[in-house]
Amino acid sequence: MATRPGPLTEWPWHWMGSFKYLVLAPAALHTAHSVGTKGWGDMNLVYAAMLPALLLRLFHNQIWISLSRHQTARRKHIIVDRSLEFDQVDRERSWDDQAILATLFFYVAYAAIPSVRLMPMWEAKGAIIMALLHVGPVEFIYYWFHRALHHHFLYSRYHSHHHASIVTEPITAVIHPFVETLAYFLLFSIPMLIPIYMGYGSVLGVVLYLAYNDFINNMGHCNFEMLPKWIFQRFPPLKYLMYTPSYHSLHHTKFRTNYSLAMPIYDYIFNTMDKSTDELYERTLIGTEETPDVVHLTHMTTLQSIYHLRVGIASIASRPSDNHVWYMWMIWPMAWLSMVLAWVYGSSAFIVESLKLKKIMMQTWVIPRYNFQPD
Repeated sequence: MATRPGPLTEWPWHWMGSFKYLVLAPAALHTAHSVGTKGWGDMNLVYAAMLPALLLRLFHNQIWISLSRHQTARRKHIIVDRSLEFDQVDRERSWDDQAILATLFFYVAYAAIPSVRLMPMWEAKGAIIMALLHVGPVEFIYYWFHRALHHHFLYSRYHSHHHASIVTEPITAVIHPFVETLAYFLLFSIPMLIPIYMGYGSVLGVVLYLAYNDFINNMGHCNFEMLPKWIFQRFPPLKYLMYTPSYHSLHHTKFRTNYSLAMPIYDYIFNTMDKSTDELYERTLIGTEETPDVVHLTHMTTLQSIYHLRVGIASIASRPSDNHVWYMWMIWPMAWLSMVLAWVYGSSAFIVESLKLKKIMMQTWVIPRYNFQPD
């Protein structure tokens, strides 16, 4: 929570716990009824795309979570060399709240705006307009709104909740109080709604714009550097148009610098760019290879044991192997896919966890083999 929580801080479905997805039940049941009575042929394209788009966003975010945890365990290009606190892990388990809220907004827009129901699959003009609106007003307004959130009144009541995470993970990007997330949604709806009102909106355009926002948010909050230096060497102006994880990490450690969303140009213009940004980026990109003092070598056992790796889904990995959660049946294809990959890469161990106990470095390496697979 924020240091002095303000009104509308808590999410409306917080009390529902892991059953919060039931808020989407009316829409899901209505979709199922429409398909059952009228068939897919009469299903509106926009309406049919809403739930798949939600699942796609959740899958996209989970990929970033797993990638970040694996790279952090390797520790070669780590930015902030500190461990996660238990409070942060608990606080960031609600990272999917914003995806649920976005889906609810889309259903409301579908019901309230007639032109939304008529959107085609793709419209090139709409995509161009969307990109220009994001580069122009959205990035500019976000910069000043973000600076306002760092004023002591708003910071103590809202934005301090986000900044409680010093060592960022991809999901840190969407951990905000409810009303702050609402403000972001209003801002990011500008590039989606204006093309729709102009008659150039498209289903794929909206999905791609959401995927872009998820991508830049997840990338910027990774606690490791991934962008190669040659990109900025070949395209020098790109430093004003694209940020790096090192850039945004400084915002979480120094608080009063690097306010931009994804385009640092406004920090250069308004003199809020942290002077150590380039140095931190280059130093982190070189990285250091640490040799572990102790290695714990393990492998998967049952097919479901893949879910209990730390690089996977935290709500499952933190439970005993015989204590299943209700939604595991929906992700069983991931377990089967992991088994196929284990057949292909069965001899290459990978790091899933690194721990420091005083001066002793300990790592857990996993051999991607199951106990029912032959040697």
